[in-house]
Amino acid sequence: MRIRIVDAFTDRPFAGNPAGVMLLEDRDAFPDDSWLQSVALEVNHAETAFTHRLPEGGEADWALRWFTPAMEVAMCGHATLATAHVLHTSGAHKGPVRFATRSGVLRAEPREDGSITLDFPTARLTPVDLPEGVAEALGAEPRAACDTGPNVGDLLLEVADEKTVHALAPDLKALAAHSARGVIATARAEDPGRGYDFVSRCFFPNVGIDEDPVTGSAHTALAPYWSERLGRTELTGLQASPRSGRVHTKLRGDRALLSGRAVTVIDGELLA
Repeated sequence: MRIRIVDAFTDRPFAGNPAGVMLLEDRDAFPDDSWLQSVALEVNHAETAFTHRLPEGGEADWALRWFTPAMEVAMCGHATLATAHVLHTSGAHKGPVRFATRSGVLRAEPREDGSITLDFPTARLTPVDLPEGVAEALGAEPRAACDTGPNVGDLLLEVADEKTVHALAPDLKALAAHSARGVIATARAEDPGRGYDFVSRCFFPNVGIDEDPVTGSAHTALAPYWSERLGRTELTGLQASPRSGRVHTKLRGDRALLSGRAVTVIDGELLA
C-alpha cells in the first residue's frame, strides 16, 4: 500500500510538522487497530493518518483516524491538513472534503493560493489556578493557565514573553502529570511586524511526543485565547519548535478556521 510523508503548516520541505498519510482507497473499513498502531510506530512521526472513502450521500466523504507512535488520538490538525493535501494533489478527491472523525465531521478546503483551511471546533477554555509544581516542570513562571477541554486535553500556559517560549527546556516527566495530553506554552509576539501575533510550543509526553513541531489542534485553543486579548478574530501563530511553522487562524462562532500549506516529501510503498 502507498504511504506518504507530508510536511504540514509549511511551504518548504523539512520544516513544519511531518505526518504519515495512508489512503486506504480499496477499503470500506479500517484494518485492525493493532496494524494501524504498528504502522504509526514504524513511521514514528507525531501522527500517522489513515483514511478510507465513505459511501456517497452521507454527512462525510472520508473516514479519518490518527495514531501517534503510542496511541490513537481524538483530534489532530496537522495530519488532517496533510491528508487533505494528499487527497487534493493525488486527484483522489476534488474540492472541499468532509472527514468523519472521533471529534465529529471536520472540513478541509483547498484554496486558490495553494493553502488548505481546516474547519475545527473551537476549544472550550476554562481559566484555572496554576497547578502546584507546574512552573518548576515547565522551567518558567506562567502568568495564566487555562484548561482546554476534552477535545484538546492540554493545559495552556501563558508565559512572560516570546524569549521565554524559545528558551524553554521543560522536565517532561514532571510536566506529564499536569494534563491529559500535554502543555501548550505561549506568549504574545514581541514584534507583530514579523508576520505573526503570538508564539507557542507544545509538549505532549503523555502521548509519546516530547515536543510537537506544529500543532493544529492546539491552535483551536490558542486562537480564542489570543483573539480575546488582542481584540481580533484573525491572527497568525508561530509555533517556535526547531522545525517551526505558522498557522493562520480565524474564529467563526464556535469554529476555528486554521489555514496552512503542506509539502509531500516522501512517496513510497508499505510492504508489510
